[in-house]
Amino acid sequence: MKANTSPVLVVGVTEAGPSGLPPHLVRRVHQADLLVGGARHLAMFPEAGRERIPFTTNVAEVVERLRRALEQGERAVVLASGDPLCYGIGATLRRYLAPEELEIIPAPSAFQLAFAALAEPWHDAVLLSAHGRPLEDVVARLRAARVGAVLTDAANTPAVIARALVAAGVAPETRCAVCERLGGPRQRVVRGTLAEVAAGTFDPLNVFVVWPEIPLRRWHTPLPDGAFVTVGGQFTKREVRALAVAALDLRPGEVLWDIGAGSGAVSLEAAYRHPDVAIYAVERRPELVACAHQNLARFPAPNVQLVAGEAPHACTSWPDPDAIFLGGTGGRLEELVTWARRRLRPAGRLVVNLVVVEHVVRLRRLLPDADIVQVAVSRGVDIRGHLRFQALNPVFIVTWRKTTRGAPDPSGGEACLRHCTSPL
Repeated sequence: MKANTSPVLVVGVTEAGPSGLPPHLVRRVHQADLLVGGARHLAMFPEAGRERIPFTTNVAEVVERLRRALEQGERAVVLASGDPLCYGIGATLRRYLAPEELEIIPAPSAFQLAFAALAEPWHDAVLLSAHGRPLEDVVARLRAARVGAVLTDAANTPAVIARALVAAGVAPETRCAVCERLGGPRQRVVRGTLAEVAAGTFDPLNVFVVWPEIPLRRWHTPLPDGAFVTVGGQFTKREVRALAVAALDLRPGEVLWDIGAGSGAVSLEAAYRHPDVAIYAVERRPELVACAHQNLARFPAPNVQLVAGEAPHACTSWPDPDAIFLGGTGGRLEELVTWARRRLRPAGRLVVNLVVVEHVVRLRRLLPDADIVQVAVSRGVDIRGHLRFQALNPVFIVTWRKTTRGAPDPSGGEACLRHCTSPL
């Protein structure tokens, strides 16, 4: 950016419109040579801007015009909802413009206004958007939250999300609230249960807040081997399971795929350690699927979704993963690893457990830069009052990290465009 140019001003607004902004910001909006915003935001300033561009899905057009404004020293202003960097258009603009080319002035976010209207603490709330995102992902993260708030849209309304939560096993009497038209004179808060919201109709400008009832945990991790239901001892043993989950390097809000989940031991271990990670597990063998369902009943994990089927066909509707665990894949190793590498998000982690040396050799050809560790565990056992060590079968843990450049915006990329015309 040239030294004599002004950055693009991105102003957050609420339902209060210009009256909710300080006078100096209102003046800057009215003085704009170029004014960009959603139709609702532009209508709040009918006389402002020498040139006005509605922001819908025309990303390339808008970015190119903003670049020209920067080069020509024009005063460019973008109107956004609430905090532009919280599921907003600011995150999209930041993909194309440098930090010094943006001046961002946030208003209270829709989430702030919703919890303020409810007089409820939200320091540990899970904040989500249903705009242009898979509903399954939203539901999985809500199920694992103490409290969650969702920016809804015309397709994923509060009623739709409430019905999906109930279908996913959340109690119909779970308390929730719909906060409409926040920050304006028509603000309304509707408290109720999921069953009530599922049958209701609400203003499209809303935030949906849910307080799921999460079962209390009865176990510490690593979960004990003897507690799992399985067939023929087919599950990842405790010590190896702990190391594999550590290698996945999971972070809050991420998505994990467990391919060849078997009896569900790795999924459950990850779920208990990382309750704010959405976990999708698939297993093709019916007898192990039945075991996995029994283990999920023993160890309630609302953030785990189990599917009976075979990868990759059973996984096509899942959100792209940040981490993938492959177990029991020797026969289809090349096919599944190639597919997993393609579906992983940038900086994603692939962890593969293998027990056959020949499979390790095949995998090393596919992933020459992967880390390979052999885990050989011996457990102490009693023999007539004496201690001896009994060896478990060695396991190879292969870890590979995707380093593709040009990572998409983690806050949702082009999906954020919907927020410039969104309710909040």
